[in-house]
Amino acid sequence: MTTPTIGVFALQGDVREHVRALTACGAAAHPVRRPSELDDVDALVIPGGESTTMSKLAVDFGLFDPLAKRVADGMPVYGSCAGMIMLATTVLDGRPDQRSLAAIDMTVRRNAFGRQVDSFEADVVVTGLDGDPFHAVFIRAPWVETVGDDVEVLGSVAAAGGERRVVAVRQGTAIATSFHPELTGDLRLHELFVAMVRNSG
Repeated sequence: MTTPTIGVFALQGDVREHVRALTACGAAAHPVRRPSELDDVDALVIPGGESTTMSKLAVDFGLFDPLAKRVADGMPVYGSCAGMIMLATTVLDGRPDQRSLAAIDMTVRRNAFGRQVDSFEADVVVTGLDGDPFHAVFIRAPWVETVGDDVEVLGSVAAAGGERRVVAVRQGTAIATSFHPELTGDLRLHELFVAMVRNSG
């Protein structure tokens, strides 16, 4: 697969930034709003935004079930912030009707680092990325409370009180971060995902 086609879930969230980053990494990137558009991509990015709204809109637009099937069948997928919540098996502090894709065996807590005013930036050492730590932007970010045996923890950050919290994980062809790499200009995480898509093809 020389030029992978990667969709960006486009019903809600920071879509354009991901499209721009994926394109810069050599992928053909397209917004995905309908099941027919999902059929045309090799992989999908689920951006930051509001996870309960994403879940509801995905159901309303008939996208949730086809997406869940593609993910279950092994389609590579990357979720940032709200996208991480969408990929979890278990979501804490979510709405009762909120659905997730269960792509990564993990328990995620919504808005774990606090509200919008508690947004922050931190340097995160991410396994698989060469060079300096990744300067990460956290906005109403979740964190991962527990992971299954098959989940690789890629990065963590110190929370209030000094306790380290997991903020980057991978399981098979699914990867997720609590933070927003598309807002930094650092393409290394997108490059990692594009390479993963190429290898899976």
